[in-house]
Parts: sequence; C-alpha cells; structure tokens
Amino acid sequence: MSGQTYKPRSGLARAINTLEETLIALILGLMTLVTFINVVLRYGFNSSFIWGLEVTLILFAWLVILGVSYCVKITAHLGVDAITNMMPAGPRRTVALISAAVCIVYGLLLFKGAWDYWAPFAALQPTEGRWFPMGFTEGVRDRAFYTTDQVPMLGIFRWLEEAINYGDTYDKLPRVIPYAVLPFGTALLLYRFIQAGIGVLNGSRASLIVSHEAEDAVEDVAAMNRGD
Repeated sequence: MSGQTYKPRSGLARAINTLEETLIALILGLMTLVTFINVVLRYGFNSSFIWGLEVTLILFAWLVILGVSYCVKITAHLGVDAITNMMPAGPRRTVALISAAVCIVYGLLLFKGAWDYWAPFAALQPTEGRWFPMGFTEGVRDRAFYTTDQVPMLGIFRWLEEAINYGDTYDKLPRVIPYAVLPFGTALLLYRFIQAGIGVLNGSRASLIVSHEAEDAVEDVAAMNRGD
C-alpha cells in the first residue's frame, strides 16, 4: 500500500492542495528543463548556463521540503507498526493520537526554527526563546544583502531592493527567495500534521504512516506468481 488518496473538502483545503501539487509539478518540470537545456548546451555547443546547477539544487531543496508535507497528506511516510498492530482498535487509536500530538509539537518547533533562520534574510526579526517564541529579538543584524552565488536577479523581485535592501540593487538573486521555502514548507508540514491528527480523531484515517508496506509487497508478488 503506497498511501491513501487525499480528497480535500473545504475551500481552504482545496486551495492549499492545488497550490502544493502545482508547486511540486512546476518544480519537477523546471528541474528537468534546466538540466536538459544545460546538457544540450554543454555537448552540442560547448557552453552552459553558469547558474544551472545552483538553480537545480535550489529547486531540489524545495521539492524535498514540500515532499515531506505531501507524504504526510497522502499517508506515504514509512514507519514501524509491528507493535501497534497487535493492539486492539481502541489502544491503537490512542497511540496514533499521541503520535499525532508529538508530530504537531515537532512541527511547531520546526516552524519556529525555520522562521528564526529565514527572518534575518528578509530584514525581519527572529523570535526570542529557545523552545517557545517569547516575542521578537531586537537588534539582530539583517542579512538581506546576502545573495546566491550565480543565479541572476529576476525583474519580478526588484521590489525587494526597496523593501529590504535599503534601495541598493541586487546583482544576483537574494537568498531570501530560495530560503523562503523553510517557513513556508514547515508551516505546510504543521498544517498536515494537524490535519492528520484530526483525521485520526474522527476516524477518517488509521495512522500517520503507511501500514503493512512489506506485507503488501509480498502479497502482490505472490499474487503475480499465482497469476491472480
């Protein structure tokens, strides 16, 4: 069993689902396109986009981070359920709810850490407190002038020069753009954890992980050998 089909119900859930799947598809397409063009340029014209590798790495990082929350949504994360499967339905559901609560706490910590790392690149302040946000730290030196190594600045982001860079122009894409996946991706992951916890609570899903992955694979192979 590779996961469950996710069917968003509310308008907000549908919008988030569409945005998530569109971004993942777009990232995969762009990675393929940039890599293909660079291969053609290198072997056909002895040239290349100098920024091609960096763009591909950035897109891959976005894909991985968005993929984490996507797998929570479709129940595709692997886990060990040998012990929980020996439990009666009631205790098994309780354990699943405890797991969901732990994941939600973990998601909150991830989101705080992601914001605190990204905020200085956006000329914003990170939060105070090691574990819980206790307000915003004052006087943290911003890193809005930090740029990528090779990726050229895009015109659609020129407004950032006035917004966070005191009017100075960017010669390369500022890091605030690729690093934005950190708070965005962890916020999406937290949303999916909460959504999964609610699903376990109302009985629409049994757990947060794929169940019987190995057993199902063995059964599929056995069925193929039998000709079923």
